[in-house]
Amino acid sequence: MLEICALASGSNGNCYYIGNEKDAVLIDAGISCKQILKRMAEKGLNPLKIKAAIISHEHSDHIRGARVLAKKLNIPIYLTAKTYIAAYKNMQPAYPRFFEPGMAISIGEFQIHSFLKNHDASEPCSFRVEYTGKNVGVFTDIGEPCENVVSHIGLCDAVFLESNYDEEMLRTGSYPYYLKQRVASSHGHLSNAQALKLLEENAGAHLKCVFLSHLSAENNTPELALATHQPLTSRFEVRLTSRYSPTDVFVL
Repeated sequence: MLEICALASGSNGNCYYIGNEKDAVLIDAGISCKQILKRMAEKGLNPLKIKAAIISHEHSDHIRGARVLAKKLNIPIYLTAKTYIAAYKNMQPAYPRFFEPGMAISIGEFQIHSFLKNHDASEPCSFRVEYTGKNVGVFTDIGEPCENVVSHIGLCDAVFLESNYDEEMLRTGSYPYYLKQRVASSHGHLSNAQALKLLEENAGAHLKCVFLSHLSAENNTPELALATHQPLTSRFEVRLTSRYSPTDVFVL
């Protein structure tokens, strides 16, 4: 059995839970430790199972709660050395464990496969978490799909996939020009249409559920994101994540 849950997903904080009967890992800890534990409790998830948190990059919405979480639960925080150096000093975990992009990290019975992605950070990574032949991907903050993303998504049974913005909403919205350019760039975020194309062309036959993740509050709506991916619902389930509350726990 594998339980997965987006505890938070959005520009104000990201945290993804993946656990089995004995162990669990968190991918990113971008909300406070207090909020992580509160949202886990809401969904009946046991924090004592958590053996580590793995950080994708240094932006505060991915690392904000890591330092306190490590102390509270006495767990290691894994991140790259470049990510650690680029993070705000008050967010750097006290006893980091470094990995190199491309490495597989062994935590309990999990293998966490790390790989580089396109984003405007020092050394941004995404992850595929493997357990007893099941694979869960956490693929957010992606300007455009690179070969790494394409190859790993085809292995996934479930995936948290960025569907950040609607292209028309971004174009006509209130963001200043430089920020629109940043979001839509090859090192920014993935649009609804880009996420759809990635799935249409590369999702494996065993993919069971896609969690549309990291939705913009200004340049997207849940309704638009779901409508864009509606053509794929005959192949697999499509669910939304939220920046304000945890998703229901999905069991693989």
